[in-house]
Amino acid sequence: MSTFDIFLQQLVNGLLLGSFYSLIALGYSMVYGIIKLLNFAHGDIYMAGAFVGLIALSFVSGIVGAGWLGILISMVFSMIAVGLLGVLIQRAAYRPLLNAPRLSILITAIGVSLVLYNSVMVLTDGEFKAFTTDLGFAGVGLGNVHITYTQIILVLATAALMISLNLFISKTKYGKAMRAIALDKDACRLMGINVNKIIAITFFIGSALAAAAGIMAGVYYGSIHFFMGFVLGLKAFTAAVIGGIGSIPGAMIGGLVLGLLEAAGTQLPFIGSEWKDVFAFSILILLLVFKPTGILGKTETERM
Repeated sequence: MSTFDIFLQQLVNGLLLGSFYSLIALGYSMVYGIIKLLNFAHGDIYMAGAFVGLIALSFVSGIVGAGWLGILISMVFSMIAVGLLGVLIQRAAYRPLLNAPRLSILITAIGVSLVLYNSVMVLTDGEFKAFTTDLGFAGVGLGNVHITYTQIILVLATAALMISLNLFISKTKYGKAMRAIALDKDACRLMGINVNKIIAITFFIGSALAAAAGIMAGVYYGSIHFFMGFVLGLKAFTAAVIGGIGSIPGAMIGGLVLGLLEAAGTQLPFIGSEWKDVFAFSILILLLVFKPTGILGKTETERM
């Protein structure tokens, strides 16, 4: 393959990988922006979404097949179910600790992660599960590079979800309430905003987007497993920090930047695919050293 072919292939790989990172990073940023919680269970929400989508697809495939229609129905069901799971976790584990020290709620998030992780491990006997679809490998050719229709549709679907979220945040009253709570929670209560309801909606949307990413990963890679949310969740958190934790556009940009950098890093001398995780987290360390607020993050002054 020529240098251009390699560049084009890695560009496609980076955009697709960055799309997964962006969808999950959005959940991190939305939750942190409102209640200043680093929800380390979010990667396992992504994993749970993939398994719920697989179960849903196994039911609907007998009726409408395992093509795009079946995947779409499964994705909608998974997004709703896992969104409700996110709300349940928020109500049971996080809401009672909103006024507790931040370390307490952070440890609780790690505990929720372990509960989800180990529950799915027991239910699946720790085995990989095939995510079988009827999509095939048809696509378009650009020189020696073959881009499947599946890759194109997944990137477009991610773009549609991110644009829809941006419109929701900027145009709807619930989105405006989210932005207001991120600025001053107590003032919002005084103005009559139901803060607990808005926080629940935030968890629902963030969890639903993570579930969508889980199904897309299952469709793309063809298999899912209980451990899939750990490393990818950490990388999505890295993407959120790169973009500016708490910033919705920053999470989108950070995910794409990390995906593209990781794909490019596999072509650098002495790095390769086996060092891509080291490369990704090295970028995080450098960013925290030279620009701790991220690409679109703002320096916050905390009043005592």
